Amino acid sequence: MSQAITFLLDGIEIAAEPDQTILEAADAAGVYIPRLCAMKWLSPSGSCRICTVLVNGRPQAACTQPVAPGIVVENDTEQLNAWRRDLVEMLLVEGNHYCMFCEKSGFCELQALAYRFGITAPKYPYRFPRREVDASHPDVFLDRNRCVLCGRCLRASAEMDGKGVFGLVGRGSHRLLSVNAEDGLAGTDLAATDRAVSACPTGALLPKRVGFAVPVGQRKFDREMIGADIQAVRT
Repeated sequence: MSQAITFLLDGIEIAAEPDQTILEAADAAGVYIPRLCAMKWLSPSGSCRICTVLVNGRPQAACTQPVAPGIVVENDTEQLNAWRRDLVEMLLVEGNHYCMFCEKSGFCELQALAYRFGITAPKYPYRFPRREVDASHPDVFLDRNRCVLCGRCLRASAEMDGKGVFGLVGRGSHRLLSVNAEDGLAGTDLAATDRAVSACPTGALLPKRVGFAVPVGQRKFDREMIGADIQAVRT
């Protein structure tokens, strides 16, 4: 059995297993580190960088950085939260996120992070891109305007559904979510019950005919701040 190690997280000694990442150890200890691309049961990718922490003074992605004995990790600092706020704001203006009209409102993790960081209006100019919308699938809707390229659907499709429906194509501002069929989602073997659909943190992938089944005001992030379930572990 592995020997537990300890490290400091915001001045508090945390016990962890040697094979854990900083994010996993923090979750187990009831300390919330903001994240977007990371999701339990999926391999880490470190793509969004919202989980960036300082490890012995150096920025690291908490979802990919392994724990080590005696390291000093800073998470909840003014500087780090300012960086995270900037990243969330850039994601909001880079796509088209009309939260008031989106079926994912109240369940959207990007929206919930904006609430957590007190973002009411991004300071960056909106880009208003025009990206392809794919409604060809009988049960799932794909809106690339809401995609933040987190890769969770890719990893969930491959690692949990045993498929491989999604991929990323292009570079820079032209990078887009793609599917493995020329005629769009309808030509894939994606099912509405696949974990790839529920893994999407925004409204980019939505099952059809279930919008607003939970009334606005009663949705998950209408009732509690994102990360509240992790922080509850510590209390």
